[in-house]
Amino acid sequence: MPLTTTDEIVLGARERNAGAGAFNVIQIEHAQAIVAGAEAAGLPVILQISENTARYHGSLEPIGLATLAIARRAAVPVSVHLDHAESPELVREAVALGFCSVMFDASALPYEENVAATREMTDYCHRHDVWVEAELGEVGGKDGAHAPGVRTDPDEARAFVAATAVDALAVAVGSSHAMLTRDAVLDFALVSRLREAVDVPLVLHGSSGVGDVDLSWAVNAGMTKVNVATHLNKAFTGAVRTHLGENGSTVDPRRYLGPARTAVAEAVTHLLQVLAAEAPLVRT
Repeated sequence: MPLTTTDEIVLGARERNAGAGAFNVIQIEHAQAIVAGAEAAGLPVILQISENTARYHGSLEPIGLATLAIARRAAVPVSVHLDHAESPELVREAVALGFCSVMFDASALPYEENVAATREMTDYCHRHDVWVEAELGEVGGKDGAHAPGVRTDPDEARAFVAATAVDALAVAVGSSHAMLTRDAVLDFALVSRLREAVDVPLVLHGSSGVGDVDLSWAVNAGMTKVNVATHLNKAFTGAVRTHLGENGSTVDPRRYLGPARTAVAEAVTHLLQVLAAEAPLVRT
């Protein structure tokens, strides 16, 4: 199946009052697992590669091309997205490789500098038919660059979207990156106010720290694109630990990476089903 544009996946989800799952790829097994999980759910998915992951692999090209190849072989609609790119050069490389969308992150800059840098990147990407996400109101826990407790102001969000022409906006509403527990407290009233303030889809970062019910409520309140990374890494690493704990003589990586890939696929299937629910899950 050809690559699907990110805007088609995200806007399609919004029309259905559903969430679009966006999952981070660390290595090729992640990409395979995420696509397998989406195929099991029968739902579209967004594969994301962050600047940190590109740095881990030495450059964007190796993991980027592998992820694009896996996406093109999927039986469900898949797009490939550059996540949390602070480098304009990396954005340009992603566009050249054929990525469907980018998230340009200038949120650590003062507001006016954020606007100027983001507008420049948006203009560049739009000339190449690439969808752009940006961030306003820092999400906690991202390499020390984001202050916990910050919340996005709806009026500022409206002005930011108008000034930058971005296609989607990541907002700070109570979640935080790299959480190992799913007990983040989201401000659903703020989500609704932000949804009313801007006409582009809202993006929830740090979703690994949000439980199933609150993810469902967040989508119902107005979130559309939902980013997940740490939750999948926990599933992956947990499966590796279990296998090696039970099979101490294993030396072939395929013996423990296979179960890890399966664990991630199962987590993706579950989360996509949560995000696609027609009505918000009920709080107990």
